[in-house]
Amino acid sequence: MEVFKLSAENLEQQIEADLLIPLDQYLASGVHIGTQIKTKSMMPFIYRVRPDGLYVLDIKKTDERIRIAAKFIARYDPAEVVVVSARQYGKRPVERFCSITRTKCIAGRFIPGSLTNPEYKKFIEPKLLIATDPRADAQAISEAARSRMPVIALCDTDNNAYNVDLIIPTNNKGRKALSTIFWLLARQILRERGELAFDAEFPVKIEEFQTPIKVF
Repeated sequence: MEVFKLSAENLEQQIEADLLIPLDQYLASGVHIGTQIKTKSMMPFIYRVRPDGLYVLDIKKTDERIRIAAKFIARYDPAEVVVVSARQYGKRPVERFCSITRTKCIAGRFIPGSLTNPEYKKFIEPKLLIATDPRADAQAISEAARSRMPVIALCDTDNNAYNVDLIIPTNNKGRKALSTIFWLLARQILRERGELAFDAEFPVKIEEFQTPIKVF
């Protein structure tokens, strides 16, 4: 029994050592907390269901997908990448992410035709779309699909990943969860580009990505 306990502890330590940030930090941000709905698209990323009915995402898979996404995004010229977020808590993280990675930002309402109508004065022709929520950003994803543009999306347990090419499984509604994911993705992209050493400290704090809490 003692040998088994030590083996389990060693395994847990090994898993944590392989993560981009400590497991406790992931847990504190709530990136793993899903909803009470699961879709077929998200079943491979669900770790378990809690007694209260909430589905829990596998943090290790979230971590893996952040690495994969960063490698993919780093292949593109920053000007060829657009990041969208119609969600309130996604606006600040997306704006900060785009500022650091030098990518294009559409935070707030997405105007139909932004990716498909050359007559629209703010029309753009990126080569890669990053969406915060497939439901809230459905118009942007639809236009990207019509333009045959790859789509990376942050997906919660209740999201259908139609027209999404790469899923990053995460709580995409929480203030801390969104800031953590976009902070990690920004840091990892800079590493993949060679702009930040893999063992160097990222000079930007996660708190800078967080939407301020309104005090009434």
